Amino acid sequence: METKKELQRLMDIEAIKQLKYNYADICDDNHNPDRICSVFVEDGSWESGEEFGNGYGHEGIRELFKGFRANMDFTQHNMFNPMINVNGDTATGHWYLFGCFRARGGKDMFLQGEYFDTYVKVGGIWKYKKLIFKPRLWVPRAEGWQDALIKMPFTMG
Repeated sequence: METKKELQRLMDIEAIKQLKYNYADICDDNHNPDRICSVFVEDGSWESGEEFGNGYGHEGIRELFKGFRANMDFTQHNMFNPMINVNGDTATGHWYLFGCFRARGGKDMFLQGEYFDTYVKVGGIWKYKKLIFKPRLWVPRAEGWQDALIKMPFTMG
């Protein structure tokens, strides 16, 4: 019996990784507002506060991604170091992001930050309930980042 539970836990972790990779693909598909809601539950949220804004529910998240699309013409989301904890049909995850971005008008930027995610399994499919992004670095490529590190301790709670 324990082997079956452990196998399910590992399968859930892999499914959540695929969810995050799908999310990155949607972001790198010009922040596709038509695809983003497919990875969130209806009352889900995407939150970053003053840094990048917030979106609540499918319509709010779609509008947020329309804004991202209007402001950026290239993104490359590189997700890594996942820490995923599964508890039945709910889970939490912590990920790092390092990416290259180009704002409309040609300004190249580096972005580094952390994702704090809450997931829920609906009909056997993992989706986002809440995605919180906390940037730690957002700097023009030509300037480097030694003096641009953002010290923002953040804990989930």
